[in-house]
Amino acid sequence: MSLQRLRTFIEVYRQRSISNAAKSLNLTQPAASQHIAGLEIAIGRKLFERGVRGVIPTAAADELASDLGDKLDAAEAALSSARARSIELTGALRIIGHGDFLAEVVTPHLQPLLENGVKVRIQSGSADLITTMLAEGHCDLGISAYPASDKRLKYELIRSERIIAVASPIVAKKIMKSADLKKALVSEHILAYNLELPIIDRWLEKNKISLPDLNPAMIGQDLRSLRTLLCNHFGWTVLPEYLCGPFLASGELVEIPPPQGSTYLDYYLVWLPSALRQPRVAHARQSLLWSLTSKSI
Repeated sequence: MSLQRLRTFIEVYRQRSISNAAKSLNLTQPAASQHIAGLEIAIGRKLFERGVRGVIPTAAADELASDLGDKLDAAEAALSSARARSIELTGALRIIGHGDFLAEVVTPHLQPLLENGVKVRIQSGSADLITTMLAEGHCDLGISAYPASDKRLKYELIRSERIIAVASPIVAKKIMKSADLKKALVSEHILAYNLELPIIDRWLEKNKISLPDLNPAMIGQDLRSLRTLLCNHFGWTVLPEYLCGPFLASGELVEIPPPQGSTYLDYYLVWLPSALRQPRVAHARQSLLWSLTSKSI
């Protein structure tokens, strides 16, 4: 007994009309009538009597409708989900974002998509490249530490990460021993994301420290490269806490206490609305929004 016949039965039963049910199901009236006739043959009882304004359910129809209840809706929803996982969601999902954040925060949340057959292709890039690749349709989803500046793109906040000034215990001790924090910071090598020092400036501004004309010893847009140098007792920088947690716990890094307090760096999921026409992209966006905003790594 097919789901299609049962769905036609339920629709006729609800609407008391074969023609109206056929329209709702995008069927011809003869096809809907054949579904009902086939169902009557299968159960051996008549389901509807002809009426002046449609059809009248028989006692057999009442019993069948009662037995089905919401089970048919649940079965069709399960079938739809299975079909989506096996067909619509298959294919490659292209994600672009900051390399360190993708690797250390996002990747664990991709496993459910991978298990559902979605192939994931990850590319790292700066904020400008993320915007360009999404706006031009070369990538499906982006993750950026900046809200989308291109009006064609939509975005949603997924995480606010505390940013902290860090160094190895040796370097941090020298900085914290100084009576003048500003001079101590200037005297040590600084490592930065880029020449504009966006993360460092945010921490300095929050703590009312002015360090004009800073010239970083190294610039690296994958912040893990800066973390490696810090652990080798070279320089100081400001990093999101997710990159520092285990290293602070092990004593490889030490936080330089902020004079005024902590500040935060926001991360956003970014997409081109038209990309959501692809079921796998729409599903992935919703999955990542839910998991990244409701769970911590």
